[in-house]
Amino acid sequence: MPGVVTRGRILVRVSIDTGTDGGGRATNGGAVDAVRPRTFHIRTFGCQMNEHDSERLAGALVADGLVVTDDMESADVVVFNTCCIRENADNKFYGHLGNLKTLRESRPDMQIAVGGCLAQMDKEKIQERAGHVDVVFGTHNLTSAPGLLRRASTEGPLMEILDEPVPFGEPTAGDQQTAALAAVRDLPYAAWVTIQMGCDNSCAYCIVPAVRGPEVSRPVDDLVAEVAELARRGVTEVTLLGQNVNSYGRDITRRSPLFGDLLRAVGAVEGIRRIRFTSPHPKDLRPEVIAAMAETPEVCNHLHLPLQSGSDSTLAAMRRGYTAERYLDRLSAARAAVDDLAVTTDLIVGFPGESEDDFERTLEVAAEAEFDSAYTFVFSPRPGTRAASMADRFLPAAVTAERMERLRAVVERSALRRHLARVGRIEEVVVEGPSKRDPSVTTGRTGQNKLVHFVAPEGRVIPSGSFALVAVTDAARHHLTGDLVEVTARPSYRVRIPVSAG
Repeated sequence: MPGVVTRGRILVRVSIDTGTDGGGRATNGGAVDAVRPRTFHIRTFGCQMNEHDSERLAGALVADGLVVTDDMESADVVVFNTCCIRENADNKFYGHLGNLKTLRESRPDMQIAVGGCLAQMDKEKIQERAGHVDVVFGTHNLTSAPGLLRRASTEGPLMEILDEPVPFGEPTAGDQQTAALAAVRDLPYAAWVTIQMGCDNSCAYCIVPAVRGPEVSRPVDDLVAEVAELARRGVTEVTLLGQNVNSYGRDITRRSPLFGDLLRAVGAVEGIRRIRFTSPHPKDLRPEVIAAMAETPEVCNHLHLPLQSGSDSTLAAMRRGYTAERYLDRLSAARAAVDDLAVTTDLIVGFPGESEDDFERTLEVAAEAEFDSAYTFVFSPRPGTRAASMADRFLPAAVTAERMERLRAVVERSALRRHLARVGRIEEVVVEGPSKRDPSVTTGRTGQNKLVHFVAPEGRVIPSGSFALVAVTDAARHHLTGDLVEVTARPSYRVRIPVSAG
C-alpha cells in the first residue's frame, strides 16, 4: 500500500505504478477525444457550506477547461463533495461511490475525486475502501483539485490533505478568494458568501472543528468587495456563511467580534436587497448583532438559532455554553428588537444520557419558543468526538424514535400556528421558479424564509429572481399559499449554469 508523506501543512499520499494504478487501471494519461472538452459532474452532500464549496470547485474546473454536465454516468470527471456530520451521510456517499466501480472499470479514462469533510476525516481510508478513486482532497485545498486530477492521470491515485486553513495574506489564500467570484452558482440572483472557515467551539457531538480547523475570518474589505461584485452581476440576495457567524472577526481583532459591523457594511452595498446568515451560536448572540439586524433594512427578519436541547444538564454535557433560560432571554431580545422576526432552530434527540425529564424540558422550551420551523435530528455518534466515547449512555433506537415523534408534533403545531397568522397579509417574495411538484404553480420565498406557492396569470412566466407581492390565502406547516398581487422588480443577472446536489 502506498505510504503517507508529511510535507509542511500537507499530507500527501502518492501511488505510482508502471502500467497500472492501485485499482488495476491503465495509467495512460486519461486521454479523451481532443475535439470534445472533458466534462465533470459534482455530487454534493451536507450543508450550505458544502454547497458553496461545490460552486467554487465547479468554477475552478471550468477555468481548467472542463464543462459541467448533469449526467454523472457520462461525465469524464465525477467529484463527490462529502459531509461527515451524520453517519447516514457517510453511508450514502460510500453507497454512491460503490455504485460507480463497475462504471469506472468500463471507462478507464473516467476519473473520480473525493473532497470535503469526510475526505478530511477519513483521508487514506477512502482509497483503501475504494481503489477506483483517483484523487482525495480536503476542506482546506479545494482549488487544488484540477491540478491533482491532471497529475493523477499520469501518476496514479493521489491524496492531498492540508491540516489547517491557509492564512489570509498568502498567495494561496488569494487564489481562494478569486475562486469565490469564479464560482459556478446554482442561483443567478442569490449567492453564498463564506465569511469564516473553521470553528473554535468544542461541542461534544460535533466533528466540524476536526475537519474544518480553527476559526479563520476573511477581512471585512475583501467580503464587501466580493458582495459589491456579486451585486454588479445582478445578485440581489446574499447569505453569509460560517460555522459560528456571531464570532466572525474575533481572530482579527483578538478581542471583539465584528459580525454586527459586517452586516451593516454588506447592507450598504448598492443592489443588495436581502442579507441572510447561518449559523449563529446562541452564546455569542450579542446586543450589537441584534441591533445591526434591527437597524439594517436589508437583513432579513429571520434568525436560525440552534437550541439543540432544552435541558440544562444535556446542554452542559453537549458543551454548548448556555442554559435554556439564557437561550430564551436572547431569543426574546431578538424578537423585541427585530420586527416580525421568524425563528428556526436545530434540535437533537437522544444525546447520550438524555433522561425522560431532560426530553420533557426540551418539549417545554420548544413550545415556549414557538419556532417557525425546526430541523430535528436523532443523535449520531461521530468518531473522534467527545460524545462518541459515551457509548455506555447511548439510548435505544426505539426510545429516540418515540421521542422524535413527540418533538415533531410540538414544533409542527407551533409552525402551523405561526403560518396561519400570515393569512390575510401581503408578503414580498423573491420568485424561485416553478414548483417541483406542480410546474403550473410558482414558488417564492419571503424575508422570513417562508415558501409561498401562487399561480401566475395564464401564459405569463415570472423570471426567477423577480420580486413580487403575494396575498396569503392559506397556510400549511411548511409553506404558505397565495394570490399574486403584482411583480415589483425584474431580475438582472447572467445566464444560470446548474450544479447538481445529492
